[in-house]
Amino acid sequence: MLLWKNKTQCISISKPIVKPKLIIMKTITLIAGSLAIISGIFFNSPLSEKEPIIKPGELQGFVKDKSTNEAIPFVNVVLVDSAGGQFGASSDFNGKYRIQHLTKGTYTLRARFIGYQALEIQNVVINSAKITYLDIKLSASAIEMQEFEVVEESRSELSVRKLKTAAYSVVSGNRVGNVSYDWDDSYMANESYSEISENEFKHSLKDPLSTFSIDVDAASYSNVRRMINQGYAPQKNAVRVEEMINYFSYDYPNPKGNDPFSITTEVSDCPWNEQHKLVHIGLQGKKIETENLPPSNLVFLIDVSGSMSNYNKLPLLKKSFALLVDQLRPQDRVAIIVYAGAAGCVLESTSGNEKGKILGALENLQSGGSTAGGAGINLAYKIALNNFLEGGNNRVILATDGDFNVGASSDNAMEKLIEEKRKSGVFLTVLGFGMGNYKDSKMEVIADKGNGNYAYIDNIMEAKKVFVNELGATLFTIAKDVKIQVEFNPSKVAYYKLIGYENRMLAAEDFNDDTKDAGELGAGHTVTALYEIVPVGVKSNIVPSIDPLKYQKVKESKIVVDSDELLTVKFRYKDPKGTTSKLIVKELHDKSVKLANASDNFKYSAAVTEFGLLLRDSKYKASSNYSHVVELAKSAKGNDVYGYRTEFIRLAETMELLADK
Repeated sequence: MLLWKNKTQCISISKPIVKPKLIIMKTITLIAGSLAIISGIFFNSPLSEKEPIIKPGELQGFVKDKSTNEAIPFVNVVLVDSAGGQFGASSDFNGKYRIQHLTKGTYTLRARFIGYQALEIQNVVINSAKITYLDIKLSASAIEMQEFEVVEESRSELSVRKLKTAAYSVVSGNRVGNVSYDWDDSYMANESYSEISENEFKHSLKDPLSTFSIDVDAASYSNVRRMINQGYAPQKNAVRVEEMINYFSYDYPNPKGNDPFSITTEVSDCPWNEQHKLVHIGLQGKKIETENLPPSNLVFLIDVSGSMSNYNKLPLLKKSFALLVDQLRPQDRVAIIVYAGAAGCVLESTSGNEKGKILGALENLQSGGSTAGGAGINLAYKIALNNFLEGGNNRVILATDGDFNVGASSDNAMEKLIEEKRKSGVFLTVLGFGMGNYKDSKMEVIADKGNGNYAYIDNIMEAKKVFVNELGATLFTIAKDVKIQVEFNPSKVAYYKLIGYENRMLAAEDFNDDTKDAGELGAGHTVTALYEIVPVGVKSNIVPSIDPLKYQKVKESKIVVDSDELLTVKFRYKDPKGTTSKLIVKELHDKSVKLANASDNFKYSAAVTEFGLLLRDSKYKASSNYSHVVELAKSAKGNDVYGYRTEFIRLAETMELLADK
């Protein structure tokens, strides 16, 4: 039942979305506690003999390699109670895991990570109001991995490889035994991904211009990571190569002058095809210290439908948003909108210095009901406009698994709704959670059409990356409708191919059309794009061939400019509140260097690209292999402050092991 205040203000929602009885229960508990203290004073009775205030228990510890004692990050640790309920967490970069809010009882612990024997520990006892410490030691599973059966399956919305019936060890007290565990992919059957038609090689004389919108989304990488860590070769359409490249930051120079970003270009050998060259184009958004960012008017739009009940959905969502709340300043404001069968507001726009109030509203959320996503979006934008900050950062942050099933739910309907809302001047961030019924196709559409960005949160460390380490890039737009157009010099380049960005392609005439929507660049964001090119005079069997025409003779265009320029790259962008674009032009000269002498930026982005081509089983992967990906990435790891590049190398090594079996 919804209780409306009026048409423009927030509303409160009754159970099951929030816990309205919680305040009453807390009041009763407080009174009971006070009476217990009073009775203890007057009757000289110790407090321990009275009814205790029950607090939830907690399990924590470290996950380590049994033989090396090294920490293992991103291991899924799950507790299962007697009723089949699941409570879980992922280990962080130091291998530490922490599962909170546990009721008193006996649980079964399960931990698994690809490349290690899955582990099950029975009879884990949790006591209320106490922390139980349990370290987990995992054994490498090189022998067991040889027994994996790889099965190719085709379905309407996915094509996956299933790792079935892998051996693992069960540990309970001093008992160790071998059993069979089925890595069944059925839970992924309802995940949906938009089909990707890979870019082809273009003839530089017939198609001299390549035009596309920038893409700062990074959801594909963390989603692919989730699949690999769970033992699955990622679905091809889940692999968007540009998002994998742009998951990582690169060491580009900070912009100078009035433009909000710098431009870096480089050309070297193509790692997977020695006959070809690779062109690297990088943008660096202006870095702004957090204290100097404009004030924020944020609206958290949170899916609390029944599909969000799993531990890696709403529980993880709450912890993730808590990290963002910790970053808020007094000048920032937050409102919280939720939606299930209907939409409502559980927290009116509240100052960032009232963190306890905001965190309390988050913690009280429960899941249940259907998913009225369209209604939630309408209400969230309405609240954002009611509290609009001129000169500030006005943004809706949508967190969901994308499983809309009430009201506007089709990709087309959601696209039209979001296109209308973006005219308001309110930006959008889309955060994906969970698995099984995950609707990536819907989330990507919403982010692309809503002047927004899109990330997938598979664990709390990813939430820290999005909301702490890259806060400015996530929430603060410094340039919108950023487009790139590259003109290739046909005297130097015979064919070219843009790697990735398939869903961001624009017509040549769209570049100068300021009414055409394009991508947004956040403060401190880096954007990277790569072209594979075939130099003039190189015979390549990978480019398309066309038979001569029978009824007409096509004359080759005359090259009128004699230049050592390989290409000219042009950029258009608008100020966040602007309507007229500005133009930047930069040339790249034909001064190729050997791959070994290329920058770490070039080599690392090339390694990630090669990894993406392999995961997609691209027809242009040429001589790509996982061993080379690992070697190239290690040579260019650089100053890996947060460990993201080290983690990528581990993923590539994992896929190398699986590919060899």
